[in-house]
Amino acid sequence: MGTHRRPRQRVTGGGRARTAATITLAGAATATGLGGTGHADPQPTAAQVRAKVDKLYQQAEVATEKYNGAKEKADAAEQRLEKLRDQAARKEDRLNSAREALGSVAAAQYRSGGLDPAVQLMLSADPDRYLDGAAFVERAGSRQTAAVGRVRKELRDIERLRGAARVELTSLTSRRAELKRHHETVTGKLETARRLLSRLTAEERARVGQGTGDRASRSSAGDREPLSAPSVQAPNSRAAAAVAYAYQKLGSPYVWGATGPDAFDCSGLTQAAYRAAGVSLPRTTYAQIDAGRRVARSELAPGDLVFFYSGISHVGIYVGKGQMIHAPNPSAPVRVAPVDQMPFAGAARVV
Repeated sequence: MGTHRRPRQRVTGGGRARTAATITLAGAATATGLGGTGHADPQPTAAQVRAKVDKLYQQAEVATEKYNGAKEKADAAEQRLEKLRDQAARKEDRLNSAREALGSVAAAQYRSGGLDPAVQLMLSADPDRYLDGAAFVERAGSRQTAAVGRVRKELRDIERLRGAARVELTSLTSRRAELKRHHETVTGKLETARRLLSRLTAEERARVGQGTGDRASRSSAGDREPLSAPSVQAPNSRAAAAVAYAYQKLGSPYVWGATGPDAFDCSGLTQAAYRAAGVSLPRTTYAQIDAGRRVARSELAPGDLVFFYSGISHVGIYVGKGQMIHAPNPSAPVRVAPVDQMPFAGAARVV
């Protein structure tokens, strides 16, 4: 039996060895295939690239609105800081004048010698004139006391202004750091989108820029000419003026952070349109939606602001018949588009 076991053990052992070798070779082949081109991830289709680019543009627009908000606050902080510095400078001028006046009074007292008033009266050749002078000195003393009080007040005011300026400078520094962060986020998203688009053909890139049902009235900003707005039933003349301005800007390029007159981001276009109509709007989408009365989608009228996405990151101007004018993204100029092209978030009537 021993002679029979040994051959079976050798056969079995050889089979195990061959099985192990087969598994090893198969594993190596699989690893080689995964590392080579045979099993490489397939290139994304044009539709997949478009979806990724659209997502990147949306994320960039969120960051753009945050940048716009931070810039608005930074500009306001800078203006307040400049105003405080100007007020402090004027206070310092008045302080210097008050100090000079006090210095003159002190010098005059020193020159008078400080004699007892009764002695000065006895020695005076003209007592009546002396008494008139003494009354003047008394009044001068009262004025000196008032001058000292003014100096003290100016010093307190200057210190208060300097303290407020330090607070504004700290706020401004923080806002500028926030601006830098949002700027880097926007440019990073847009650069990633640019690299994705560079993989497509010119025709495919054009389709990405067009969007479903989205149309521009001009092919480029270079050949733009002002267009008259079609007849629309706006609620009032200012809404009509805002719509007319938006029509005139069809074909203008999208540039993030821009408010016109030749380039816009989404909220920059709406702000510029209403500025042309004599209405001041806040800079950002999430502030503009609260700048007027909310209206339901079924109640939209030309001139209403229409907002999109859950974060209120995009805005356009409604022009009637289910259409709006908006500044979409860097791949598309200012254009007319259906309101239902993006997730609707709300609407506001500002006039």
